[in-house]
Amino acid sequence: MPELPDVTIYVECLNRLVGGSPLERLRVTNPFVLRTVEPSPDEMAGRRVLEVFRLGKRVVFSLEGEVFVVIHLMIAGRLKWRKSGTAPPKRGGLAALDFAIGTLLLTEAGSKRRASIHLARGREQLAAHDPGGLEVLDAGYEEFLTAITRERHTLKRALTDPQILSGIGNAYSDEILHRARLSPFKLSTGLVDDQGRRLHRAVVDVLTGWTERLRTEVGAGFPEKVTAFRPEMAVHGRFGEPCPECGAPVQRIRYADSEANYCAKCQTDGRLLADRSLSRLLKADWPKRIEDLEGH
Repeated sequence: MPELPDVTIYVECLNRLVGGSPLERLRVTNPFVLRTVEPSPDEMAGRRVLEVFRLGKRVVFSLEGEVFVVIHLMIAGRLKWRKSGTAPPKRGGLAALDFAIGTLLLTEAGSKRRASIHLARGREQLAAHDPGGLEVLDAGYEEFLTAITRERHTLKRALTDPQILSGIGNAYSDEILHRARLSPFKLSTGLVDDQGRRLHRAVVDVLTGWTERLRTEVGAGFPEKVTAFRPEMAVHGRFGEPCPECGAPVQRIRYADSEANYCAKCQTDGRLLADRSLSRLLKADWPKRIEDLEGH
């Protein structure tokens, strides 16, 4: 799922390309993607783009007349900039926003259709799409600590809950926790000593660092390779590969439709966190420490 750094780059590029330009037409080629019935797509035509901005993990086009196009990419949705009038691909094409200088395509890989477009009239309707999480890069440490310790959650869940923090998902939460040297299963209400400040610094450093990295990578172009799995990441998507800090193999915990990646040596004092399905299957044979794995 595109997260704060990726969505920020999308927004910056779109402001550069279409800021101040009229939206000629909004074409919806897959009716499932449009989740609202009023205002209609036809009402968007001819309205000038005042601003494109990020709302959590959503990309929002603010148009004249206080109407908004809210795009939520979810897991597999992506934006592609093409020449004007380009038709969305038959496979995975969901919608197109046509401008005089080009067309923005919304596509989605796979068979599940989770990406969405909502059209909103007025700030009140727009506010309904804001999960309300804290914008960490605009807040200080005390605000961050208050938000993340308000409820008793694992740090992994607290970081990825859009009602607690804005714009962070599975990929960057793994990187943040590795940078902070904290277990994904540690409870947010159990932060002690300098752990809260380490976590806050890690959030800021990871999000700003990756935003700058992606900004440099895209340059004057448009982001075409938005992915949650990048070889430069420390632990996310790198199960079994060596941790860049200590060399121990990166571990993972699978749950629901997702997984958490972590380094046992750097984050859990060498303890291997229990993957529910495998630990139940292996029972007493489930390794407890990184040293119990073959080769360590």
